Amino acid sequence: MFIQVKNARYLEDYKIEIEFSDGKKGIVDLSDELYGEVFEPLKDKNFFSKIKVDKDLETITWENGADFAPEYLYYKTFKDNKNLEPQFKKWEFTNANIF
Repeated sequence: MFIQVKNARYLEDYKIEIEFSDGKKGIVDLSDELYGEVFEPLKDKNFFSKIKVDKDLETITWENGADFAPEYLYYKTFKDNKNLEPQFKKWEFTNANIF
């Protein structure tokens, strides 16, 4: 399963509502993911709020080149959905190796 980000809308703080290519919508909170040189500017909520969907990369991006893999955003959005666990394991996203 290949997943892409189709639409995204900034909500508040570090939360974004995302619609994925499989039709699922959800809210991802990236507040714990903003570390490292490229993500440091995103701690400024005004800057963070200026997300856009890059149609070539098929994910969300910011002006400074920061982006997150669409699979990771999907995982972060739906990680508590037991029905999606097989897909997350296939992508090698589990609580043990993410956190």
